[in-house]
Parts: sequence; structure tokens; C-alpha cells
Amino acid sequence: MKFLIVDDDAVDVMAIQRSMKKLRLSNPVMVAKNGIEALEILRGEADREEFMPPFIITLDLNMPRMGGQEFLEIIREDPALRSVVVFVWSTSDAQSDVEASYERNVAGYMVKEQGEEALRRALSMLDEYAQIVVLPHHNNQYSQVMKCS
Repeated sequence: MKFLIVDDDAVDVMAIQRSMKKLRLSNPVMVAKNGIEALEILRGEADREEFMPPFIITLDLNMPRMGGQEFLEIIREDPALRSVVVFVWSTSDAQSDVEASYERNVAGYMVKEQGEEALRRALSMLDEYAQIVVLPHHNNQYSQVMKCS
């Protein structure tokens, strides 16, 4: 299972990566600074074969060029991407953002301000999730998702 962090804030990206390291998660990680870069990665336009799906995405909502809600709308309308697993990790705790995200079938919504311990717990949960679920690959074949450690 690969992780795709979609977030324009370098400090937040480093916090995720630091927490992953402390949890000893060795899954491949790719970073996109906005929804456009994330779409390029998911569609294989980023010339990085090693980062083909399946992915678990952590998604910020407030980013330049293409924000999280627009990104969610696009992937949910794309037959090849609609099943991608997305967890929102945002500074927004606005009920409208939470509701809009769940309407676009996110797997979970987490608020960044809950602190580093909450982030570690969330990443630990994502690791457990990645170890037990079966997700479709980009070639529409299914396989057991395994921890890459």
C-alpha cells in the first residue's frame, strides 16, 4: 500500500512523515502540493511507475490551484479513480467541510489541530487499515493489501 499526501504545507507534510517514521511505517510515500499534482500521480502522468495505485490518500482541503473538495469531486466522477481511499486531514473543523467531504465518500475526516499524538494515532489506524483491506489496483485486478515493511 502506498500513501499519497496531498498538502501544500511543508510543515504538515513533515509532521506526517515524522510520525510515520516513529511508527516505523515503511510504506512508499508520495507528496503532491495540490489536487492537480495528485491527479497527475493517480493517472500515471507523473512518470513514476513505482507509485501506481493502490493508494491511501491524506488530503488537505485548502490548497492553491486545486483544493481538496474540487479534487474529491473530480476523482469521484472518474470511473478509474472513484474507489480511491481518501482521508481528509484539514485545519477546517467547519461542519460544511465535514459534510461536503463525506458526501464525496471520504473514509474519514481528521482535524490537524488535534495535535501530534492524534496524528500518530490516525496514522497507526491507517496502517492497520492498509494491512487488512483489499483494494482494486489500477488494472482492475484485486489483491490483498500488505504492509511494505
